[in-house]
Amino acid sequence: MSDGDVAGGINAASHAARTDMCIGVGGSPEGIVTACAIKALGGHIQGRLWPRDDEERQRGIDAGLDIDKVYEADDLVKGSNTIFVATGVTDGQLVKGVRREGGYLFTESVVLRGASGTLRRISSEHLVSKWL
Repeated sequence: MSDGDVAGGINAASHAARTDMCIGVGGSPEGIVTACAIKALGGHIQGRLWPRDDEERQRGIDAGLDIDKVYEADDLVKGSNTIFVATGVTDGQLVKGVRREGGYLFTESVVLRGASGTLRRISSEHLVSKWL
C-alpha cells in the first residue's frame, strides 16, 4: 500500500472489511489519526517510532519520546471521545472521491465517534452554482 495508510488501518478494524491486519511504516500524524478512528471502532493499534535518521531519532528523544517503546492506542490518543472525519477527494477504500454530474458535486464523508462507537456515512450533493 503506497498511499492510504490511514484507510488501511481503519479497514483492519472495521467489522465489515475483509482485512484482518495492517502493518507498515507511516508518518506519526497518520498514526495518531488512525488511532482516533480505531478507538472509535473498538479495534486495536500498536505503534513504534521509526526515525529515518540519527537527527530524527535525537529530535524524538529531545521531545521526551521513548524510541523503543511500543505505544498502545491510549498512549497515542488520550480519552475515549475521539472524533475522526474524512471526506474523499479521490476514490479509496474508505470513501468515494468527488464526482461531478451536471451542476452538482457529490461527496462522501465518514464520521467516527469514540464515545458512542458510531460510524456515520454522509453523502452530500453540492450545487455548483452556489460555489461561484
